[in-house]
Amino acid sequence: MQIPVHQLPHAAGLDLPAFATPRSAGMDLRAAIPEQESWRLEPGQRRLVPTGLVMAIPEGFEGQVRPRSGLALRHGVTVLNAPGTIDSDYRGEVAVVLVNHGEAAFELRRGERIAQLLIAPVAAFEWSLETTSAALGDTHRGAGGYGSTGGS
Repeated sequence: MQIPVHQLPHAAGLDLPAFATPRSAGMDLRAAIPEQESWRLEPGQRRLVPTGLVMAIPEGFEGQVRPRSGLALRHGVTVLNAPGTIDSDYRGEVAVVLVNHGEAAFELRRGERIAQLLIAPVAAFEWSLETTSAALGDTHRGAGGYGSTGGS
């Protein structure tokens, strides 16, 4: 599948997202902040980080913006609304909401890999309103909620 992408002027010179290995599920998104700046993300602070990319995800698919495990482990920095969704009809700049759950400030620089982008199929569906919950059918679990399947 090919996805048309446009790099905005403030992302000029940055690498396009690419798979790190042949079996990678996602491509790394990079921070398109000004070259001469670094953005400080204090503990507990969140910030919208531009990527400088506009894309045309095909109908029937979505972009999923997910955290990078290394940033989360080493710095406590993650994607706040993970996974973030990029709808197929969105044509604005992709940006990532980062949050610092760590104990120290995090310095973000231009070109830093900040999140992963996956492209996934989306099933179209409609609701079929039933008059009773019994019409939904019975399962072994039933209405058992949080913690009902055992374990911790």
